[in-house]
Amino acid sequence: MDVSPPKWHLAHTTWFFETFVLTQVEGYQSFHRDYPYLFNSYYEGAGERVSRVDRGFVTRPTLEEIKTYRAYVDEHMLECLGKGQFSQKQLEVLQLGLQHEQQHQELMVYDIKYILGHQPLYPAYINHKALPESIVPGPLEYLQVSEGKYQIGYDGSEFCFDNELGVHHVYLQNFEIGNRLISVGEFMEFIEDGGYQDFRHWLSEGWEWVKANGIEAPHYWHQVDGEWHYYTLYGMQSLRKDEPLAHVSYYEADAFARWKGERLPTEFEWEVACKQYGSSLTPAHNFADNRQYHPLYGDPANQFMGNLWEWTSSSYLPYPYFKTEEGAIGEYNGKWMVNQMVLRGGSYATSRDHIRPTYRNFFHPHLRWLCNGIRLARHT
Repeated sequence: MDVSPPKWHLAHTTWFFETFVLTQVEGYQSFHRDYPYLFNSYYEGAGERVSRVDRGFVTRPTLEEIKTYRAYVDEHMLECLGKGQFSQKQLEVLQLGLQHEQQHQELMVYDIKYILGHQPLYPAYINHKALPESIVPGPLEYLQVSEGKYQIGYDGSEFCFDNELGVHHVYLQNFEIGNRLISVGEFMEFIEDGGYQDFRHWLSEGWEWVKANGIEAPHYWHQVDGEWHYYTLYGMQSLRKDEPLAHVSYYEADAFARWKGERLPTEFEWEVACKQYGSSLTPAHNFADNRQYHPLYGDPANQFMGNLWEWTSSSYLPYPYFKTEEGAIGEYNGKWMVNQMVLRGGSYATSRDHIRPTYRNFFHPHLRWLCNGIRLARHT
């Protein structure tokens, strides 16, 4: 299971600062001898850890004890910063820790929705009676990108993750890409046409996944009295067809594209199209700005970023010149570059600092609890 308790996220991000920054400061005393074991996530170089699937069974320390831990680490971080005790290397790791915490803020949105969405009464996280309004999408149209050589990767002066580095060029053939995300109503047509029952649309591995798990609809969809409903952070709601489809696996996204006679864009096509057509490279609907915890259609110029992560057809692989850092920090991205697919664009749960054309998210193709959707592409 990929879900972690919310308090674990708070403890883990605190552990990151303590383990990779504060323990390098002479005289620092770790808060508790057991916490490195409890709150290490996947860093083999940092020692043993509780397995991911067992995190939900760890009832101690309590939330209040974790808050005390956080306050302790915060106090020492601020003290060291005030005294200028951190080396340049420690400051770089501190920056990574801040970015890492923002990633976990988004994961907490996923996890809270999953936890509440699997309760028998489907409680709401947002105590509003109605979902926020969404602009009714126009017809699905296709944006043209011309054949040519294009630059890929981050070349700015601000922070980026190591998997964005290695600026290089790719040659793309002429292609077209959808001007917006696929809607709930458009995906419903796939369901009504028997898309989940027809093996011809599915990759072999995806078809086995559908059969083994009895998949018949996107995650959080439920039939109630013959009508489709879906769980949202506003509680259980009647399905709204005129909003972006969310919570589908890569397998489902690819099957839908094949059913339409089209395909998913590569991550390079997506990046080039975003830079070319995302005239205002700012989030469309970002929770950090307006607290709208739901995918919505908005200004078409902004639809490439800040609404839902978008599956691409690209495997998560290193760019040219990718270099792994020494030590446990080197495990942050590089070791995950196998059996995962790249997503682009950011979601309504993504911190604004992480929404940029070059940001590369990645997940295993069967996962659906993340905030993601579908954009189509095609050759011309």
